[in-house]
Amino acid sequence: STSARSRGVSAVRPSLRPSVLLPGAVPGDRPPSSASQGAMASQGATLQNYNNELVKSIEDLREKREEVNRQILKEEEDKAKIQKELSILTDRLQKLNESLVRKTQARNEYDKTIQETEAAYMKILESSQTLLHVLKRETVNLTKKKQGSD
Repeated sequence: STSARSRGVSAVRPSLRPSVLLPGAVPGDRPPSSASQGAMASQGATLQNYNNELVKSIEDLREKREEVNRQILKEEEDKAKIQKELSILTDRLQKLNESLVRKTQARNEYDKTIQETEAAYMKILESSQTLLHVLKRETVNLTKKKQGSD
């Protein structure tokens, strides 16, 4: 059989038992001495200090939690506001892009019309120059014939 020590439990020697009545003690044990009552009072005061510190620590943690919660709520408000602004800006960007596409197409049509008109105008100028040259040559020929028939 395994001993208490090999199971990880230390055996309590009867000579090391405290003389105070501990919770769960069986009635009939000997009553605590005045020295042990003083020790218990001291332990009670220590326990009360621990309790006070624990309560204060919990209150501090609750305050810190509330501060973080306030920050979360504020940041969630900021996030919602930014998302709304982003949505508005995204719509504006889409409309601007559509407008730019339409206006770029219109500008390209203007460029094409201007180019075609300038090309036609150049042909008219060339034709006018040719016509003027022909007219001058015919005028000279007619003048020569008239002078030749006089």
